[in-house]
Amino acid sequence: MSMPVPRPQLRPQLRAPLHGVDPRARRWWTVQALLAVSGPMLLTAVTLLVLSLLFFPGALSWLGPLLLVTLVLPALGYVWAMPRWRYRTHAWELGERAVYAASGWLWRKRRIAPLSRVQTVDTARGPLQQAFGLATVTVTTASTAGDVRIAGLSDADAEELARRIGDAAQLVPGDAA
Repeated sequence: MSMPVPRPQLRPQLRAPLHGVDPRARRWWTVQALLAVSGPMLLTAVTLLVLSLLFFPGALSWLGPLLLVTLVLPALGYVWAMPRWRYRTHAWELGERAVYAASGWLWRKRRIAPLSRVQTVDTARGPLQQAFGLATVTVTTASTAGDVRIAGLSDADAEELARRIGDAAQLVPGDAA
């Protein structure tokens, strides 16, 4: 008599949310990268090169390649790659019972919050977001794991989504009702 061969357990895959963020989010994230990371790195490289030219011209033979590898290439790579990866990853969906968001670019995060646990829905627009006509919707729940944030939405989409989440949360019985 032969023994049955155990089947591997198939784990269900969580599909990506249906709605992506506004295409202008790529430009917003690019400007953020230039202001916060790549810009200071490039400015540091240029400053060190100028100081080397003025005071230590003999150091250019080794300092130039060192700055290229440690500051210039990583800065250019970050400002080029991060907004593109982030745009591909950031998405959201509002279902009948939950709001679902995927975010991140290097460390990816997926959050599903039941509408019955929604406590507040906030819409925020920082100065850079305002310049690009974008907003972030933050859904606060009764969870200790944190909020659900959907960044990079157009102003109109953010307002509509916040309204829809608020309306849907009122219809679902539970903590939010």
